[in-house]
Amino acid sequence: MKRVNFSLILILIFHFPIICLAQNYIVKKSNFFDKLTKEEKRIIVNKGTEKKWSGKYINHSKVGVYICKACNNPLFKSIHKFNSNCGWPSFDDEIKGALIRVRDYSYNMQRTEIICSNCKGHLGHVFEGEGYTNKNVRHCVNSISLDFIDIDTFLKIRSKP
Repeated sequence: MKRVNFSLILILIFHFPIICLAQNYIVKKSNFFDKLTKEEKRIIVNKGTEKKWSGKYINHSKVGVYICKACNNPLFKSIHKFNSNCGWPSFDDEIKGALIRVRDYSYNMQRTEIICSNCKGHLGHVFEGEGYTNKNVRHCVNSISLDFIDIDTFLKIRSKP
């Protein structure tokens, strides 16, 4: 009689669905990413993190909309940006439907990754319960994953037929 390795069976039963679910959120080769630099791809496609305090949008305070660097999907309004002093741009709200939240267990940590709902590019992580603002949410975003459109330009783009 053959011995069956029940540990292997349990791993397959319980982890296979998780792996399948995660596949929906893996960045696939797309023309969205063709224009990105090597460093932008490292962060947006390969889920990297830019160096703390190095991003161009940390102290940015203009009025407008932050969009996805890869696909131009509007992600955050400037009114939701705040100074968390964490080394990356922080927002306490997102544009409805702009982001997807994915559980992230990398580096032996338990976090929630945020990705663009359109191209699935990596943006950063979201944290709750820290008390920075009344909304009690902090979207910690890599500047390199973002572009910015001032409010006048954004309104002109949105009003075109």
